[in-house]
Amino acid sequence: MKLLSILLTGAALAVSSGAANAEVRFGIMNEAYPPFFTKDASGTWVGWEVELMDAVCAEMKETCSIVDMSWDGLIPGLEAKKFDVIWSSMSITDERKKTIDFTNKYYNTPSNLIGARDGETGVSPDDVAGKTIGIQVSTIQSDYYKKYFADKASENTYTTLDEAFQDLSAGRIDYVFGDSIPLSEFLKSDFGKDCCEDRGNVKDDPAILGSGIGGGLRKDDHALLDKLNAAIAAVRANGKYAEISKKYFDFDPYGE
Repeated sequence: MKLLSILLTGAALAVSSGAANAEVRFGIMNEAYPPFFTKDASGTWVGWEVELMDAVCAEMKETCSIVDMSWDGLIPGLEAKKFDVIWSSMSITDERKKTIDFTNKYYNTPSNLIGARDGETGVSPDDVAGKTIGIQVSTIQSDYYKKYFADKASENTYTTLDEAFQDLSAGRIDYVFGDSIPLSEFLKSDFGKDCCEDRGNVKDDPAILGSGIGGGLRKDDHALLDKLNAAIAAVRANGKYAEISKKYFDFDPYGE
């Protein structure tokens, strides 16, 4: 009996130790989304969101890894337990909260239209009447289009934002509609700066556009949610968030 007790105790300690040392797997979209995440020449994921992930993991004293997949596969992948948290510039919306939970926001970005340099100005439904807008599938901008623009303009959907940028620069569509920060990065690039320009932010609608960007978790993962929220708050408070952000932005991406 004593031997059995020792064996059971050892097994329990092994399970406990394994659980304590288990990786937290962060799911991100498997395409470049600068400045938030992109692969360097060695194939390693880098960028603002990746550095923030590293800082949050250090604060939690957890080992973390990245699992990448298509944008529209992220929520199904989370639910299938292919990873533990979506960390991929996903907006916190009431519609998504029906399926998953979110951390507190870790950055914010308005939604924006960019267009060809010789195109029309303005971003209201009347301004885009008769035009074609390029939008990545399964995004908040696609939902916004349906409510505000569908009666006025046409929509071209894309699996990746890069595909929309290519069609805009080639003149096959009139606008790309997306989050303002990555759209701004495209306009700074050699590819974007000659062809296209900012048209402005659309009128906000928090019910559709959400309340910032957060990490997505399964509904029952309360312990990890609490740890992530505490870590996000800590890196904001200890200056690490600002240190990382200054490498990429001339403003505070956290917003109001």
